[in-house]
Amino acid sequence: MSDEAENVRELADIPAVEVISRAAVMLMSSAAEKLGLADEDPDSSPRRDLDEARRVITALAGLVTASVEYLGPHAGPIREGLQSLQRAFRESSAHPDAPGAGPGEKYTGPVY
Repeated sequence: MSDEAENVRELADIPAVEVISRAAVMLMSSAAEKLGLADEDPDSSPRRDLDEARRVITALAGLVTASVEYLGPHAGPIREGLQSLQRAFRESSAHPDAPGAGPGEKYTGPVY
């Protein structure tokens, strides 16, 4: 059996909630990096890229909104993580978006 066939079978055995949760965690990690949150001083982080962070946070918001009914007990912590990233984005912005216009807020509603 080829490695590719084994990988497909293994992925097929993973429950959907786990696949969705893993994707959400990856998006959260990426957003945190792009906001510079992994560094002592996020404002001077060489990895900070607010345009990229906006895209990743919006993708995360879409994923969470579309799959919240399937996440069960994982929904609360994932939503809290998303909201924390949305607030961190607002705080990082020199000119913050209006409430409801921030990254992903078209899916989640305004985050203050």
